Amino acid sequence: MTGYLFLAILVLSLIAFYTGRRTASQFVAAHRNDVHSRPIYHGAFAAVWVGLPALVLVLLWLLFQGSIIDRLLLASLPASLTEGASASRLSLYLSEIKNVASGRIFSEPSPEVSAAAERYQRWQMIAQWAMVVVALAVAALALYITRARMTARFRARQGFERTLDIVMILSAVAAVLVTIGIIISLTYEAIQFFRLVPPHEFFFGLNWEPQIAIREDQVAGTGAFGAVPVFTGTLLIATIALLVAVPIGLFSAIYLVEFANDRFRGIVKPILEILAGVPTVVYGFFAVLTVAPAIRQAGGLLGISISPNSALAAGGVMGIMIIPFISSLSDDALRAVPQSMRDGSFAMGATRAETITRVLLPAALPGIVGGILLAASRAIGETMIVVMAAGLTATLTANPLEGVTTVTVQIVTLLIGDTAFDNPKTLSAFALGLVLFVVTLCLNVLALRIVRRYREKYE
Repeated sequence: MTGYLFLAILVLSLIAFYTGRRTASQFVAAHRNDVHSRPIYHGAFAAVWVGLPALVLVLLWLLFQGSIIDRLLLASLPASLTEGASASRLSLYLSEIKNVASGRIFSEPSPEVSAAAERYQRWQMIAQWAMVVVALAVAALALYITRARMTARFRARQGFERTLDIVMILSAVAAVLVTIGIIISLTYEAIQFFRLVPPHEFFFGLNWEPQIAIREDQVAGTGAFGAVPVFTGTLLIATIALLVAVPIGLFSAIYLVEFANDRFRGIVKPILEILAGVPTVVYGFFAVLTVAPAIRQAGGLLGISISPNSALAAGGVMGIMIIPFISSLSDDALRAVPQSMRDGSFAMGATRAETITRVLLPAALPGIVGGILLAASRAIGETMIVVMAAGLTATLTANPLEGVTTVTVQIVTLLIGDTAFDNPKTLSAFALGLVLFVVTLCLNVLALRIVRRYREKYE
């Protein structure tokens, strides 16, 4: 139902746009020299003020609806069930009620749970229909108000642009708040982890085996949280990927800018950028079904033992995946270099190769560095290819022919299944995430310093 509601809001916004534009066109016909804004701005103003309030209302409704219904459900349960119950017990009641309401019944529920499931279904239906009615009523009321406000001298353009400014400011604030929230959550959970595991063991330990018991009846090891093998595996695969992607991406960009004609460029560049849209799971299948066996067969012919899940296979396929990031941004940076710099180099007697290496590449270095950093961030944060082609075992090695794991793979592995956030196994995922965040931040700061230095030199 929510999808149909969004579609209805979109339809009402389009109706508001055409209504506002038609109304403004009538003003233009009647008062040709006394109309402040063009008809398209009247339509845009009406569409924005019809769609945005209804959309915000629906999003807020969906955000708070679940928690409100959960509280009502708990309040409706008999006191014999909720009195003195812990938060985990109450959460278990809610999960059982929702499972029964959705038809996922694994055992005969109690009468109290069955009655609560019926109430949950009824309240869910009431909440959804109330959301639809209220959202459509708000959109219709906004359409009536905006239509009534429109006159020949109505400043529709200023109102529309002011609304867009507010939306962009709120979007920027939301992005900043989300980033701050991520940092706070990572830092808080990482501090909880370091209270259980000494930092020196995490940062300098050479054994990563986080499988510890998270229930009293579970049989598991005591756990080892030395993250050095995880970090080295991440750096090894990212390095292999960059060694594959940087030369190919940079050379392809140079060829497309300096040597290829427009027809060839128009064909090759879109095909090259298609690689960026291929799902990573497809690359993972390609790595595990084609690249890894080919590497093993080549190693067998040379008498070299190669692991079925090797860092070389994962890094090589990952390098293919990030080629478009380097190629596209390097292409844009090279094309942005003024033609006068090329002409000046040729006038001084430089060859084309000397012009490329001594003029174009240094001048386009900020854009090239940006593309390489974007590709490095994608390589460091990639998960699916590593899971399928490199494996899950944390091995301390610099040999690309052996299997390794990465930070992102371990984060996913640690947070799957029983996720009790009071033991080192689960909390170690946040420590790994915090380290990854800090390393990425340091790389970006270093890149900004490099870019600023060369930008001051060539601008």
